[in-house]
Amino acid sequence: MNATYIQNSIAQLKKEIFMDVRHRTLQKYTGTPVIDENQLFYLLVPFLNGEEWLQEQREAAITVGIVYAALSAHDHIKELDATSKEQQLTVLAGDFYSGRYYEILAMSGNVALIRKLSQGIVARCEHQIKVYEATKRSIEQWIASMSTIESGLIAKFFELYSFEKYIPIVEKSLIILRLEREWVAYHRGQVSLMSKALEESARFDGTTYYSVIQDKIVQLKKELLQEITEASFLQGDVKQALQARVEASIASTNG
Repeated sequence: MNATYIQNSIAQLKKEIFMDVRHRTLQKYTGTPVIDENQLFYLLVPFLNGEEWLQEQREAAITVGIVYAALSAHDHIKELDATSKEQQLTVLAGDFYSGRYYEILAMSGNVALIRKLSQGIVARCEHQIKVYEATKRSIEQWIASMSTIESGLIAKFFELYSFEKYIPIVEKSLIILRLEREWVAYHRGQVSLMSKALEESARFDGTTYYSVIQDKIVQLKKELLQEITEASFLQGDVKQALQARVEASIASTNG
């Protein structure tokens, strides 16, 4: 398995997701659904590693991708301006994608997947709501919330199909990427509600946002590389692909 095979696998999954949620008007005003290819890669890691991946798993993975597209559409609504046609249609796009994954799940009759994804969506929303609450939370608590937001749905999918051994690697990988996005956005002056919450917690602990995020990213990358190296269940080419992504991330951060 090489990088081309991995990218083609991601592209094929992405194409199948788009086919299930395509809508001419929504695409005209909001573009194609926003789907993070990193999430798709980590969603596919068990498949790439040779785990049993039948049609049921394939359809379930597509549904997970649609859920992420729906939640992403809602996440992209501007906090202070939801009155334009584009913004209103973005809301509708999220609702449309939500309707599609409910329809697909209902048609499949996969009650176990419905239960798992429902649990994942509820948990994700609960953690997103926390940024609006006045309760003081530690840096570690905020990072745990971000981890649930980024990888919780994939973790539920893995639990359903007995891929639990992959969860720690995927959780660390996606939280690193999220922290790096927050870091880059913060330097550009694009401060999110989550960045504000992290900054406030850092100040409360007597440190700074910069040092906390930098130190956490370095720590998590070190732990992740060690976990990947020691994971005896990973095939050599999958292990190399995972390591390459971490190392590319390191190079990007250093740059």
